Amino acid sequence: MTTTVATQGGIGTNAQRPDGALKARGEFAYSSDLWHEDMLWGATLRSPHPHARIVSIDIAEALKVPGVYAVLTHEDVPGTNIYGLEHADQPVLAVDVVRYQGEPVAVVAADHPETARRAIKRIEVTYEVLPPVVDTEDAAHGRAEPLHPHGNVVRHVKIRRGPQDAVADVVVTGEYEVGMQDQAFLGPESGLAVPAEDGSIDLYIATQWLHVDQRQVAVALGLPLDKVRLTLSGVGGAFGGREDLSMQVHACMLALHTGKPVKMVYNREESFYGHVHRHPARMYYEHGATRDGKIVYVKSRIYLDGGAYASSTGAVVANAATLGMGPYDVPSVTMDCWGVYTNNPPCGAMRGFGAVQAAFAYESQMDKLAAALGLDPVELRIRNAMSEGSIMPTGQLVDSPAPVAELLALVRDKPLPATGTDLTDMPGGVSNTTHGEGVVRGIGYGVGIKNVGFSDSFDDYSTVRVRLSVIGGEAVASVHTAAVEVGQGLVTVLQQITRSELGVDVVTIEPMDTSIGDAGSTSASRQTYVTGGALRAACDAVRTALFKRIGHADLPLDSSKIVEVLGTDVIDETVEWRHRPTYRIDAETGQGDAHVQYAFAAHRAVVDVDVELGLVKVVELACAQDVGKAINPDAVLGQIHGGTAQGLGLAVMEEIQLADGKIRNPSFTDYLIPTVLDMPPMVIDVLERPDPHAPYGLRGVGEPPTISSTPAIVAAVRAATGKALTRVPVRPEHITETL
Repeated sequence: MTTTVATQGGIGTNAQRPDGALKARGEFAYSSDLWHEDMLWGATLRSPHPHARIVSIDIAEALKVPGVYAVLTHEDVPGTNIYGLEHADQPVLAVDVVRYQGEPVAVVAADHPETARRAIKRIEVTYEVLPPVVDTEDAAHGRAEPLHPHGNVVRHVKIRRGPQDAVADVVVTGEYEVGMQDQAFLGPESGLAVPAEDGSIDLYIATQWLHVDQRQVAVALGLPLDKVRLTLSGVGGAFGGREDLSMQVHACMLALHTGKPVKMVYNREESFYGHVHRHPARMYYEHGATRDGKIVYVKSRIYLDGGAYASSTGAVVANAATLGMGPYDVPSVTMDCWGVYTNNPPCGAMRGFGAVQAAFAYESQMDKLAAALGLDPVELRIRNAMSEGSIMPTGQLVDSPAPVAELLALVRDKPLPATGTDLTDMPGGVSNTTHGEGVVRGIGYGVGIKNVGFSDSFDDYSTVRVRLSVIGGEAVASVHTAAVEVGQGLVTVLQQITRSELGVDVVTIEPMDTSIGDAGSTSASRQTYVTGGALRAACDAVRTALFKRIGHADLPLDSSKIVEVLGTDVIDETVEWRHRPTYRIDAETGQGDAHVQYAFAAHRAVVDVDVELGLVKVVELACAQDVGKAINPDAVLGQIHGGTAQGLGLAVMEEIQLADGKIRNPSFTDYLIPTVLDMPPMVIDVLERPDPHAPYGLRGVGEPPTISSTPAIVAAVRAATGKALTRVPVRPEHITETL
């Protein structure tokens, strides 16, 4: 095997982020900073109703506003007025009906953003308001008006494994709910569309998947792919909320119509309306076990609210179903999971992608089962923990390390934090609402499982181009990919892999755009795995070409050797790389090798709860996670901290409040997210148990900590209060209510 000389900033080191200093100083250019001479500003008119028939649209008064260049409706969509991430079911601009509050109805371009907003208010739309469909079970079982021609069920996944008539000594049941969580990225949706003289368009956009945007935009504009060019602009967070289109088509329509560049930037309220959210869930579980604590069967029904359009609901349903038993050996499985249309806001990808909702339910059940058996909750989990060689509910063999029991033991055995004595250590203490009376400590545990990469037969691949040259007497490698950096540190990882594979110190990452082949979405914890695998293969192709010049391949590579061999020549290699295939699960049994890889994390939460006021302070979180190989150890810790913070938010504060389909809190004043004051100290163990099927043995890191942190925190609050707490987020009234 060819070796390379170790370089500073290679694999396994805490290489610095090339964008880190700029972001810390506030000098990084985000998509909202885009600017073009003579550009116009776009704005969107949105429906105030969750469900209504459009009787008429009158744009005459809007066109009279000085400075307005265009007012467009569905009649002006140049191509096909329908798009969608998995199913084309969503109009670019509403035609005859609106299906959720905030659905785009018209767009305006003007010479100033305030002018565009004034014009929007002059558009007169007459609506016939219709009753909204908001109940998921009614939608799933045909008890509600069909919102789409094929009905209200987006996807129903069934899993049947083992004997369906299994009996157990001890049975516990539960009904659980998860509220609608927002990705709450800090950079709102923004982009700039620039028309070209030949009728083509360049779109500079903050997104998660350049090529899937390109394909949908091209269809809507009626243009061939090569006339729709996308370039990534600075992304201020994503977490799944940028997988779907927002203003991409709208900005391009306005630019092509006016012949001028058009910039669109959502404010915070519009951002809440303009992107998908986490699916709310209603879940019914039944666990049966032997008296010594071995699970015999699990039965479950899960209802996921997909909102008005499909987005990625079908894939979320598959994840919730196939991962819905948790990281446990379960010999008998009966699972039904529905994703349905309602008139609530559209829901799609968010960190954890279906596994988050299921984990809250199955981990709550494990605590309830432990209590019924008189067992320690960690011991019950360890007795049933899956390991390498276990069989998933889909019949798939777990053929790489699955150290679930070890992760649980690590967090259990961590020293507990001391009891706080300072007033500020108390829940509500900063506001002087308590001096310690009514404050009770609780400890809880959670463990979760997440698939990595796209599943269920999806053709998951990435494309990378590596160019090796000599510049200024030094070997330089440039990497070109469409894989999107959304803040997770991909650009750092790409540099680290290239340094290690080629032995060069200078690595440049080219702008991410659609001039190179698809790299898939930055989601599903997949980019380091899939684009990292493609990059390793491309570097190998470059090495092979270089060694042909040398005549042998047993020479360590470094910059000086490359300079000597390459001279003024250039080596340029492009590779399209795939991981091992996955397969569609059987429609009746749910059996099949649906996933490429599994990742695991466990949490212990320590909380103090003021049981009289319903206030919760998370005192400490311990986490243990297997990452296979830590490409950048500091970045891994950052991902675990960040994922845990979002799990904490879901546990005790984050929820989009809905009333008959209408959002009641579309602002960071009323939609609460954890701040630095809410995040407790964390104690983290990072395990590296290599997956033999993955590049460098790595596992995706970003999602597992979000999955296990929520149930751990809620379990700790339960332990402190004695309340059942079957819904998240837990509100003060859930703790103080006497019923």
